[in-house]
Amino acid sequence: MKKILGLMALSLAFSEVLAGSALAETHLRVGLAEDPDVLDPSLARTYVGRIVFSSICDKLFDIDEKLAVVPQLALSHETSPDGKTVTIKLRPGVKFHDGEPLDAAAAKYSLDRHLTMKGSFRKPELGSVDKVEVVDPLTIKLILKEPFSPLLAQLTDRAGMMVSPKAAEAAGDKFGLKPVCAGPFKFVERVQQDRIVVEKFTDYWNKDNVFIDKITYLPIVDGTVRLANLRSGGLDLIERVLATDIKAVRDNPKLKLIKAVSLGYTGRAGQPMDQPAEFLLSAGLPDSQARPRQGQGAVEGGGCHRPAHARFHGAQRSREPRRRRGRAVDGRRGGLRSEDSRHRVRDLAEAGRGRRLPALSHRLERAQ
Repeated sequence: MKKILGLMALSLAFSEVLAGSALAETHLRVGLAEDPDVLDPSLARTYVGRIVFSSICDKLFDIDEKLAVVPQLALSHETSPDGKTVTIKLRPGVKFHDGEPLDAAAAKYSLDRHLTMKGSFRKPELGSVDKVEVVDPLTIKLILKEPFSPLLAQLTDRAGMMVSPKAAEAAGDKFGLKPVCAGPFKFVERVQQDRIVVEKFTDYWNKDNVFIDKITYLPIVDGTVRLANLRSGGLDLIERVLATDIKAVRDNPKLKLIKAVSLGYTGRAGQPMDQPAEFLLSAGLPDSQARPRQGQGAVEGGGCHRPAHARFHGAQRSREPRRRRGRAVDGRRGGLRSEDSRHRVRDLAEAGRGRRLPALSHRLERAQ
């Protein structure tokens, strides 16, 4: 996967409050680009939902700044020589927000719920798991259908989030209305399309490293309005700053732009940003409308986005599209296409004779 930059803007006034006094009550107001979907780790599927989950639902494992998988609610793990059994030891003394202990039975319940709940989006993520067994009060064993090396990575996201069995059983399919997990903050209230409020959980296992007392998430779809609220002091932090607003944020002494390299993949056909300056034939456009690639990253990403990466940099275009199982690959979308699209790719390749088409080459290569 390619690394991309996540951009956030922070009010310096709030950062000074955090640095100033550990005794002052701190309330962080975060502007989200959308309203999250259901706050149930088994059913959730949105990006902004994960932002909220990061405050209320810890996972068995996490990913550190060096991209290493590290224990969170787990204490350690061991994989059998044949790769089909993963034994996980849990961190002792962990409590859910309702005061119930996080033990092996609760961990098994959470994983089984991910696997069996109707409509669960975690089921395919844990598809390699055949069953979960309790070894002792703080140890579980995952029996796999076959070796699956990305399993721990799956457990660093919502598939690894633990929920209180007591609360989940009582709420049923309404659990997402008042989630009970084992994170640093506990759920307080949600007003749809208006706000989500969480507050510091005093019995959190790692409470000494939590320095904020309350967080309010405010969904504001319009990026310009989000920034205006940040400028006026109505928000302390906004996520996904628009590229067109980056200069304004940098020029404002009261604001701070935060850049963070994250895992992800963003596909763009037609404008690779790390190639020599030359014209690239845009899909379906005549030569007169093809546009230069030079400076594309600076224009579209405000100078903050790293260039795309492809294995075949500067590769010469192929006269025939690559094939997979008897069908052509469409260079514009990177997916398997119909017979008509096969001719379309061939026409584009012929139109670009003598040119470099690295974007097309990348799309064809990636689908193999």
